[in-house]
Amino acid sequence: MKTSDILYLLAHPNQLRAIIQWKIWHNPLHERNIEKESPTLRRCFEFLDLTSRSFSAVIQELCPELCVSVALFYLILRGLDTIEDDMTIPLGIKEPLLRSFDEILEKEGWSFDGNGPKEKDRQLLVEFYTVIKEFALLPESHRVIIKDITKKMGNGMADYANNAEHNVNGVNTVADYDLYCYYVAGLVGDGLTRLFVDTGKANPALLERPHLINSMGLFLQKTNIIRDYREDLDDKRRFWPKEIWTKHIEKYEELPLPENEEAALNCISEMCLNSLQHADECLFYLAGIKDQSVFNFTAIPQVMAIATLALVFRNKDVFQKNVKIPKGEACELMIEVGNLRSTCDIFRKYMKIIHKKNTPKDPNYLNISVTLGKVEQFIESIFPTPVEPKAVAARAQMRATGETPEQAAAAKKETMLLIGAIVATLSVISGIMIFVAWLMGARFDIAFQELRKGSFRPPGYNPVADAPHGEL
Repeated sequence: MKTSDILYLLAHPNQLRAIIQWKIWHNPLHERNIEKESPTLRRCFEFLDLTSRSFSAVIQELCPELCVSVALFYLILRGLDTIEDDMTIPLGIKEPLLRSFDEILEKEGWSFDGNGPKEKDRQLLVEFYTVIKEFALLPESHRVIIKDITKKMGNGMADYANNAEHNVNGVNTVADYDLYCYYVAGLVGDGLTRLFVDTGKANPALLERPHLINSMGLFLQKTNIIRDYREDLDDKRRFWPKEIWTKHIEKYEELPLPENEEAALNCISEMCLNSLQHADECLFYLAGIKDQSVFNFTAIPQVMAIATLALVFRNKDVFQKNVKIPKGEACELMIEVGNLRSTCDIFRKYMKIIHKKNTPKDPNYLNISVTLGKVEQFIESIFPTPVEPKAVAARAQMRATGETPEQAAAAKKETMLLIGAIVATLSVISGIMIFVAWLMGARFDIAFQELRKGSFRPPGYNPVADAPHGEL
């Protein structure tokens, strides 16, 4: 661990505690029985650890009916992605590989060593025969689902690889952006959902709402695309849609320039807005999950995404480096996720951060506020905020008088001030009149003496006529 990381954790003790809690006291819902696994399956899980540290942990905690199937599904798509991402592979070799990758899953002993030496996941394809061997042992229904998604994704990737315009200029329209994210992430959600439903771990009604499934993948993928701007730019790749960035700047490569800072921040906020539009549907999808391990598997990436979105929102560092949430914060999120309510609370927490960073100077200020409000309204519809007795009384008062408690308090204050002003005015006038009378020679001392003696009689007083009967 770097010195800077240690200093950061010392300054954030809650995150340090979360790391220790996750590493030492976290009890997985399900654990692999490594002793019963074949050497090839153990090797597959080793590849899982090498290719994705974040997904590997949650995959290995899935229930036994899904753990191996999802792990192999991930490795198959990772192999496909490794071919698609490698720009050293000639298109004449790459395209047929992508389009036939689903058939390769049936070819015992197949391997591929055509990746460039710098490709970090090339060894997975070199030993891909281990994945193929274990894939053949999966339930037939799972193999059908995985092959179907692999075929669709491979053909989608081949279409983009063969698209010269895309290779040169990147993504053009928002519609193209959505389609690209569907091929690389939405399809993954489709396949996973079918696996969940097949094993009885999710509500079958989810399959009737493909837009919810698609949103799960798009929310993750779009957030990662925003975060990875610098890395992709260095690799000469453009995934931010031209339809968005041309509203703010003329050349995509000029977003990091200091003189373009305000335009760049407005551009990144519009990209975040595009991603946020999927947030409420992600929460809706999570309501259809029945199994705790599957819920953790699907919810953890989503809370990581909303946390990342809050971090990159109007953050100029995105244009200079790859920005990621700290490990301690990631551990906090994994610990906090337990059910739909806690997941919604996490979304609320990070939406407040986005709302606070939102600024009226941004052209999309209102649209961002409305989108955040829409997600908040959805959360409120399933988990209404508890109403306190005082709030109930306040509502009753408003219905009876037409005034809110604040308005009633203000009216009372104004009345008291008015009475005070009247009393003060009468006091001043009385004082002036007494003072004037004194100047004109009035003997107030004699009047006070008569009052004390009780002998003071007003003019015209008749003691006989005015006395009560029986006192004379």
